[in-house]
Parts: sequence; structure tokens; C-alpha cells
Amino acid sequence: MLLEQNRIIYMFSLQNKKAVVTGGGSGIGKAIAIILAKQGAEVHVLELNTEQAKSTLEEIEANGNKAFSYSCDVSEQKKVINTFCQIGSINILVNNAGIAHVGKADTTLENDFDQVMNVNVKGVYNCLYAAIPQLRLSGGGVIINMASIASLIGLPDRFAYSAAKGAVKAMTMSVAKDYINENIRCNSISPARVHTPFVDGFIAKNYPDQIEEMFDKLSKTQPIGRMGKPEEIGALALFLCSDEASFITGCDYPIDGGFTTLNN
Repeated sequence: MLLEQNRIIYMFSLQNKKAVVTGGGSGIGKAIAIILAKQGAEVHVLELNTEQAKSTLEEIEANGNKAFSYSCDVSEQKKVINTFCQIGSINILVNNAGIAHVGKADTTLENDFDQVMNVNVKGVYNCLYAAIPQLRLSGGGVIINMASIASLIGLPDRFAYSAAKGAVKAMTMSVAKDYINENIRCNSISPARVHTPFVDGFIAKNYPDQIEEMFDKLSKTQPIGRMGKPEEIGALALFLCSDEASFITGCDYPIDGGFTTLNN
């Protein structure tokens, strides 16, 4: 908050903005949806898991903010288009929905590869395809795509996931260039390991007798000594969605506790 000639100016305000967050039912997507709503945006959550979406909406509404949810598989284009038409004109799209996969090139099954691509790549495309006409109706806006440090460096056992996130980063640059003259900004965020319910589930499933040990080990792979928090990713997304970032487009933002630069 700043004072300018006795007038209060709230930085990072999203008042009178309408935002769509895909995969907003848990983890990073939930944190983004909540912080955008706190800053005044009307948030529309696209989520396959309706119970998780309900949880996000309840938290947003408990803070006195406005939100709506839609059951939507982002890999199904007709469903995505219908959902965006139902929402109408928007100012912000956060392409967060995605799935993870563990495997190398010779251990990743075709069905698993296709599923990762359908959600993480085609899902982003589908939402871009459906959202850009709605952004035009608002005179422009902001797109944030969730990439990953997997798009920047090699990660072991993340072949399909790395390929998908590399595509997301490339689509971000393409969209930024294609729509710059239509007042549409597009950036991507590349997190390292973030402490989400997925991480807890992964450890519990694969290391049931070493939960604390594996959590500590995974945390220390990042030079800062811990995993990121979903709220920290949300804060970066808020900045990029706000008017304070109006000079930023076509950029990828690693948020990784030093992983990509200090892990030597």
C-alpha cells in the first residue's frame, strides 16, 4: 500500500478483474486462486475434482470474496470451449492444470506419455484456444502458464513431464509474440519442488517406511534447504497478473530456491 497525495494506492490490486485458474482445487492452483481472489479478482476455478474445487471456493468465500467452479477436463476441447463461453469475457488466465509422471524414455509407456501430453500440453493449448477470444472481449489481459524447471535443466526420471513442460515454455513465448499488439501479455512460471499434497502422496506411496527421511532428502536437493510453498508461487503469479507487471511479457520465471543456478 502506498500513499500518493493523500490517496491510498493498493499495489497488485485485481479489483474488477475476472480470472480463470485451471487445476485450482489443490496445491499451487489453489494458492493462486486464493491470492487472486484476496486481491479483488472474481475467480473461476476449472477443476476435474469437484470436491477439491468446493474446498477452494469455500476458503475464498470465507474471506468475503467471489468465486465459481466448473467441472472440466482441460484435455477435452469441446468441454473447455463451452466452459469459457459460459464464463464470458475474462482478464486473466492461469494455465495451472497438469499431471506428473516418473519414468525415463525407455520406461515410459505409450499410454502414460499420451496422457501427460494430453493434459499438460493439449490442455494448455485448449485453454489458450478458448480463452484468447474472451480476453479480446476485455480489451486484452494476462496469461500465466505453469512450466517447470524441468523445462530448463535435465531432471532424472522425468522424461515425459520434462518434454511437456518444455512445450509449455515454448507456447508461452509464441503466444507472447503473437498477441502483443492485442494487449495480451503471456509469461510462464517454472517452479522447482513445491510442498503440495502430490509430494506427500508420492512419498507415502513410494517410501512408506521412510517418509520423514525422504521428505528431508527431497527438500535438501534445493540449495535454499527446503521445498517451496504454494503461496510463494501464488505471490509471483499475482505480481505477473497485476498492472505492476504491465511491462513484462514473453518471460519465464524460475522460482526454485537456487536449484537451476546454485546446484553445481
